Amino acid sequence: MKIVALNGLLGYGYNKEALDIAFSEKVDYLGVDAGSTDPGPYYLGSGKSFTDRGAVKRDLALALPKALEHKAPFIIGTAGGAGSSEHVAWLKEILVEIALEKNLSFKLGIVLSDVSAEYVIDKFKNGKLLNMSDEMPIDNQAIEESTRIVSQIGIAPIIELLKKDADVIICGRACDTAIYAAPCIFEGYREGLAFHMAKIMECGAMCSEPVAAADVMQAYMYDDYFELRPANPIRRCTVDRVAAHTLYEQSNPYLIFEPDGVCDLTNSKFIQVDERTVRVSGSEFKEAEEKTLKLEGVRCAGYRTICPATIYDPKTIENFDFIIDTVKEFVKENTKETMPLDSYKIFFKTSGGKESSMGVVLDVVGKTQEIADTVCALARSRMLHCDYDGRKSSAGNLAFPFSPSDIHVGEVYEFSIFHLAKVDSLLETAKIMIEEVGK
Repeated sequence: MKIVALNGLLGYGYNKEALDIAFSEKVDYLGVDAGSTDPGPYYLGSGKSFTDRGAVKRDLALALPKALEHKAPFIIGTAGGAGSSEHVAWLKEILVEIALEKNLSFKLGIVLSDVSAEYVIDKFKNGKLLNMSDEMPIDNQAIEESTRIVSQIGIAPIIELLKKDADVIICGRACDTAIYAAPCIFEGYREGLAFHMAKIMECGAMCSEPVAAADVMQAYMYDDYFELRPANPIRRCTVDRVAAHTLYEQSNPYLIFEPDGVCDLTNSKFIQVDERTVRVSGSEFKEAEEKTLKLEGVRCAGYRTICPATIYDPKTIENFDFIIDTVKEFVKENTKETMPLDSYKIFFKTSGGKESSMGVVLDVVGKTQEIADTVCALARSRMLHCDYDGRKSSAGNLAFPFSPSDIHVGEVYEFSIFHLAKVDSLLETAKIMIEEVGK
């Protein structure tokens, strides 16, 4: 069986000729991941995609007709970047638009993975919510304040839609591996091999040389092993690259943890078959005694205003800590009658600074946008003209690359829930739907 990864993330682009090469022979399944928590909690909170609509449409418009022509189910994970129902609707709109423009018709399967605050509170009350980090304890307030909560589904909902002969599957928040492991397990291949292959495939051509998330990867599944080969002839898989990507984002070099269980790589073997192909065997799967799904929830933490600047004077850089203390005290003194001290936070984010220049971002988060704007303006003006011992210039300490200097970022979100939930069924958070598009 052949399965193709379109690229490392939908909207990142890929080489069209590589896609043509991949589909020059029979393709059984096509997959692509469309989201991540890497860009932080904002996109889940706002309901917006962190990938550009035009770029996403380009990636889909080239691939969708080929998948339908080959009768290769096209599986898309974590729609719209964060995988809430709003993100799924956004991606569905693009697919429907392409179908109308290209006169395509297909059976669309959808998995929504949103959960309610009541669902999470029930888990919490019954001791079925597990901390993934001591730095993020959970309580009822954190759950109730969450504006959106999603569960990270595994392979089970995707397999249910494959049973219903879906041509295209859009998932809400999903494990990256589920996209590629689900069809292999559905077809009867060994779970250990399926999950191991999926772990490597999820980032597209990142397991090849030259490394690229923005290119097409191919996997060939067999009874006792799988093989990986990039579609683009300028790239090649090597044992080093494939083995290295097996370790990607893993805390244990031998174990890959999934909702269904653990993929054990203790006996895995990597062999260079030819210049561009690597074969992997020996990976085993151990079913979890207790099934869990990760929950991700966010809440609004305030509103942000930033001011980027550069310092070119070595003496100012040398006294930067003094300037920070002076600025904070100045803002505190000048706002004590109008706003509580806990209504804002000031951060100074720097880069460089060893020699003659240092980049600075003045970052203010306030309970309201007005508070953030006011504090940023006060801090920026004080930092600009702050005096210190040995200062030679009476002009500003900062150079501003933009005008206006203060940039309104808007709402700021933070993770309020990042926990495992014990579940009776790996389908219990999934809402599965199927509909016809273009007919």
